[in-house]
Amino acid sequence: AAAMTEAERYGWDQVNQAWSIPISASFVSDRKEPCCAPARFLNGAASPISGSMADLFASDAEMTGEPAENAPLADRLRPRTLSDVVGQDHLTGPEGAIGRMVAAGRLSSIILWGPPGTGKTTIARLLADAVDMRFEPISAVFSGVADLKKVFAAAKDHARRGGKTLLFVDEIHRFNRAQQDSFLPFVEDGTVTLVGATTENPSFELNAALLSRAQVLILHRLDATALDLLLNRAEELTGRPLPLTAAARDALLASADGDGRFLLNQVETLYSIDLAEPLDPAGLSALLHRRMAVYDKDREGHYNLISALHKSLRGSDPQAALYYLARMLTAGEQPLYVLRRLVRFASEDIGLADPQALVQCLAAKDAYDFLGSPEGELAIVQACLYCATAPKSNAAYGAMKTAWKSARDTGSLVPPKNILNAPTRLMKSIGYGKGYQYDHDSAEGFSGDNYWPEEMEPQSFYAPTDRGFEARVAERMAYWDRLRAERREDS
Repeated sequence: AAAMTEAERYGWDQVNQAWSIPISASFVSDRKEPCCAPARFLNGAASPISGSMADLFASDAEMTGEPAENAPLADRLRPRTLSDVVGQDHLTGPEGAIGRMVAAGRLSSIILWGPPGTGKTTIARLLADAVDMRFEPISAVFSGVADLKKVFAAAKDHARRGGKTLLFVDEIHRFNRAQQDSFLPFVEDGTVTLVGATTENPSFELNAALLSRAQVLILHRLDATALDLLLNRAEELTGRPLPLTAAARDALLASADGDGRFLLNQVETLYSIDLAEPLDPAGLSALLHRRMAVYDKDREGHYNLISALHKSLRGSDPQAALYYLARMLTAGEQPLYVLRRLVRFASEDIGLADPQALVQCLAAKDAYDFLGSPEGELAIVQACLYCATAPKSNAAYGAMKTAWKSARDTGSLVPPKNILNAPTRLMKSIGYGKGYQYDHDSAEGFSGDNYWPEEMEPQSFYAPTDRGFEARVAERMAYWDRLRAERREDS
């Protein structure tokens, strides 16, 4: 065998190091099996990798080039060219990133980021065909070190014969940081062109070194037009109209929630049932289930919705705020999490403009604790609407940040002695409490005394707005400032 180059030796070292981590470190937190467990399949003879992941993606139809008659509808309708892909024209069209790569005949490494059922795997396979590259698929869920070594060895061998390999890694975010690093030398020297697919935000799930070598392309959830085109193709392929009324057809599109694969599976179910007459929306709802909303409590969807809720509240839009609240709770979010965010909002974005907002949110928490779901969720709705319609002020929040900074900057300055307690004779003898003016002894209940350290000029942290109750607070502060100035003039 020919001696390996330095880059090749480095690459294998990276692979071995990445995959020789203790087994406990290779577990995904919500899975019981290790993410790097090697896969073994039976019908992989056509793949250059014996027992590799190719069979996870390659059906008999793809091996022969034509789908079998009994293949799933989604497989029979799988696009044959990039122009057949629906809903992603911003990428696959002539002016899109993928369209330009195909036109130039050169493909760079890319990460396809998008929701399930939007065509990531299909686009990767069609890309390989379009630029005449060997398509090599693996899954981050199942493939192990042996699979990767065979992939890279086969890619090296193919490159020596003048060929190019497109390595498609499904669920690439499942690989840990060290495992992602193992791809770098082979991407760097052109052994493979990497196309990764992920439903998670690459900024959080992929390391910077990999992102610097790959362009992130965002796939959109399929809109109603794209989904309807899939329905038309299904009807054309089967030669049968869908047994649905127009209203039920619209309901079917809505139930897919942007997932083309889910929609075609629903269509296949409809075609498998003998129906005497077309279904209306009620009949369709009784027969088929809606697609569960995409929502992971520790992933980007979770943070996107709580951000949307918070900003809708801040923008005083009760209708939008209620919509995002409903999105979260109907998807299974913990109500107490939402309540904690509402309590925070009441302090951060309403503050003293309406002090009752905080009371309302805490009362909603108590009501939910007492009633539970679903009855207690109405109290959460009430708190949400109260916050959305309350006057807004972040003056208290701004004052907190400014005061905290001042405290850190000024260190350990001692308060003036006149406001220090003097419980002992010694403390009295050194001036503690001397000259303190008891405010309630003055006519206005205000002494105008100085409360700042001698080494520090008085500061202004809190600047109340003229909105809601805070306008009255501003009047009081202006009144006390005037009295304080008069006391200093008199002294």
